[in-house]
Amino acid sequence: MPASDRTPGSAAGGGEHGDCIFCAIVAGRLPAHKIAEDEQTVAFLDINPWTRGHTLVVPRRHCESVLDCPVDDLAAVAAAAQRVAQTLRKRLGCEGINLLSAAGTVAWQSVFHFHVHVIPRYANDGLEPPIHPHSATSDELAHVAEKLRG
Repeated sequence: MPASDRTPGSAAGGGEHGDCIFCAIVAGRLPAHKIAEDEQTVAFLDINPWTRGHTLVVPRRHCESVLDCPVDDLAAVAAAAQRVAQTLRKRLGCEGINLLSAAGTVAWQSVFHFHVHVIPRYANDGLEPPIHPHSATSDELAHVAEKLRG
């Protein structure tokens, strides 16, 4: 991703980056309310939660998004997100969970260290989808499918 697409406090590449806020949280240089961690991941509460218990799960090793994240880190983040979701349901009594990850500014990514939002959902929590799906014809879907298959 071009540097102009990144917000301050972000970096691209692998390993730890001194200017990445999530790398600083992982390393303990910035405070966070960590709720779980293992050898490959750290989970901490979002400082701007959409709902009570909104948690971010990040790989310890820096990568920018799902597009460049090593497969083993992706798998570790997915497993950690599942454990966090189970904990949120058990301890906070949420009725559902949304998982969200963004890749790129146009997709609403604001910190360029791969992360998954684990968002607990409660009845009447006020969250609504930011998109409104539209229908596609079978021909449109066939055309896109052909392009994707190569």
